[in-house]
Amino acid sequence: MAESDAKGGTEAAAKDATDASAATPRARYRAQVRAEVKEHAWKQIAEAGASALSLNAIAKQMGVSGPALYRYFAGRDELITELIRDAYRSLADAVRAAAATGAGVRRLAHVLRGWALADPHRYFLIFGTPVPGYHAPEDITGISQEIMADLLAACAALGPDAPGEGAGGVQSGARAGASVAEPSAAFDAHIAGHRDWAGGLAAPPAVLRRALAFWTRLHGVLSLELAGHFAGMGFDPALLYEAELDGLLGPEGRPGG
Repeated sequence: MAESDAKGGTEAAAKDATDASAATPRARYRAQVRAEVKEHAWKQIAEAGASALSLNAIAKQMGVSGPALYRYFAGRDELITELIRDAYRSLADAVRAAAATGAGVRRLAHVLRGWALADPHRYFLIFGTPVPGYHAPEDITGISQEIMADLLAACAALGPDAPGEGAGGVQSGARAGASVAEPSAAFDAHIAGHRDWAGGLAAPPAVLRRALAFWTRLHGVLSLELAGHFAGMGFDPALLYEAELDGLLGPEGRPGG
């Protein structure tokens, strides 16, 4: 699994190398060292988790002194930030590329799952347990909002009577009685005034709720699958993921959108 675990670092290294190709020799060397540090960092994360990340340990693996690497990264937190930024950028680019071809919610869901399965440690770095003592800078939030913007656009394209508004979707129980419908209405009213996560996009509460349902339910399945919690349970997680999509989208959303 080590090859897959290092994929996030490999992608970032390729980008750093491309950026450096048009720079001065000194800048190219700096970009190459930073890319190598990040590759070692991804391997450390795969072996011991992000909380155990150590620039000194990476320096030892690279055959240089610890202080030498601090010329390239100010400390552990800056390195973690770069890894998180690379991971979010990779996912945002994958989602944006699919959205640009007209992908609907279902296809975006498969982009998310494919990206997560390709490198679980990269997935958990941005969607797993926070690293103790680390706080991401605001620009990271901006990249994550790019992903949400594409999701919201896909959810809005489903229309007012969209899948997710019945037939096993977000409000599938709403028609069964007021006791089920009231909490949904209460959340709609609440989310209308708590929408900073949507990045200022003008979307009605129903679309916001649909996007949140997609985001939370699918990440729930993915997180459990990647953490190995389905091992030994005897079913195919891919089919469970598809069933969750059917529940969110309903019969109308089942053609490959």
